[in-house]
Amino acid sequence: MSKRNKSKPLIYGYNPDLSLSGADAPLPPIETWPNQYRGYEIKIEVPEFTSVCPKTKLPDFGSITVRYLPNKECLELKSFKYYMLGYRSMGIFYENAVNRICDDVAKATKPVWLEVVGKFTPRGGMQSTITARWPRKAFGPR
Repeated sequence: MSKRNKSKPLIYGYNPDLSLSGADAPLPPIETWPNQYRGYEIKIEVPEFTSVCPKTKLPDFGSITVRYLPNKECLELKSFKYYMLGYRSMGIFYENAVNRICDDVAKATKPVWLEVVGKFTPRGGMQSTITARWPRKAFGPR
């Protein structure tokens, strides 16, 4: 039986302030253009996404896929490319990056629906895939 104090969780050197890293960091603006059609899906793949782990300061590599059903606005791809490049030197957990991308794209385009999937290369023998959707569904208290 473990002698560890059950009231204090084991955190492996994790500093809770790290979870806020990158949350409000400035990024290039996402521009849009007026949608001319209805009822079609747009899929954008970013196969060379990079950011920096705020804890280890090591680079994170992965692919980001954005799928959405446009309403009145579509993503302007050149501005979206520069927006994505803004993450290259940003210290942010990739879970937060995927959710921030989802929120920022939703804010810019106001789509009918949106899904952002981040699939990150293995690190320490584990691979993570993070999916964020908009509109956000409430699943209980946070």
